[in-house]
Amino acid sequence: MRSDRRTIAGSVGLEDRPVVQSALTARRIRAACLWLLLTGLCSAWAQAPAGARIGYVDMKRLLDNAPQIVAGRSKLESEFAGRDAALKADEQQLAQLREKAGATPTTEQQRQIDALDRSIRRQRDTLRNELKTRSDQELDHSWREINDAVVAFAREQGYDLIVASPVVYASPRVDVTDKILDRLRRKPAKGGEP
Repeated sequence: MRSDRRTIAGSVGLEDRPVVQSALTARRIRAACLWLLLTGLCSAWAQAPAGARIGYVDMKRLLDNAPQIVAGRSKLESEFAGRDAALKADEQQLAQLREKAGATPTTEQQRQIDALDRSIRRQRDTLRNELKTRSDQELDHSWREINDAVVAFAREQGYDLIVASPVVYASPRVDVTDKILDRLRRKPAKGGEP
């Protein structure tokens, strides 16, 4: 009976293959079709439209050189200059106390040194925290202006996409950082507190 099956299968052009082998072949065909489909979709997706304009902004350079950031830095320096000078004066006084006390300070001298040292550390921590808070406020205030300038520049110049750093590579011809910096320099500073 088995020989009859082979003969019948052979006469119609079918081979007597195991089911596992034909399923494996079907999987390979499906995988190849899926690969071709995904490759085509990915390449189509990766290509930009023919007229797309793309720009690049170096955010580090923009944040280091934007006039709004520079003005904020100088504002903070003047705001905290008096307290910083007082802290430095206390540090000098502590150094003088330590020098005067020498290697073996008296109990009273050690008490004064410890008290002044604690006071300086407390002042330094307070100053650092307040400076960080004010710095963050100034950055938030300036960031809105900078972001608005980037968006306005992109819309006016017809850019479809502006990419911010970090990027792996950006050609100098798509770098618009200097143009945005020029725009920020021409823009009058907004008045008022952040």
